[in-house]
Amino acid sequence: MARLYADENFPRPVVEALRGLGHDVLTALEAGQAGQRIADDAVLAYAHSLARAVLTHNRKHFRGLHASGQEHSGIVICTEDRDFGMLAVRVAAALAEAGDPSGRLIRVTRPRA
Repeated sequence: MARLYADENFPRPVVEALRGLGHDVLTALEAGQAGQRIADDAVLAYAHSLARAVLTHNRKHFRGLHASGQEHSGIVICTEDRDFGMLAVRVAAALAEAGDPSGRLIRVTRPRA
């Protein structure tokens, strides 16, 4: 299972659902990193120092960081979805398909209605 770092804006119910699916998810709040306006590049570096892929809804900024060549342990960018359980299932499926997320940008999108 994947080792993930959920940034401070990622929904807690999705984190809990991913944990229920066997993933090791650390949140920014649990790491003492929430509410500090930490720059995205520093979030990515912190997650990398813990060998964790970043889990985020901040698609634009993290796509840019990936494109910049900054070393990382993976970035999982997700579209917003209020069906938290299904979002967790889609994240888990994308991670299973991707294998080792290190250095990879993994996109998880909400299906069109």
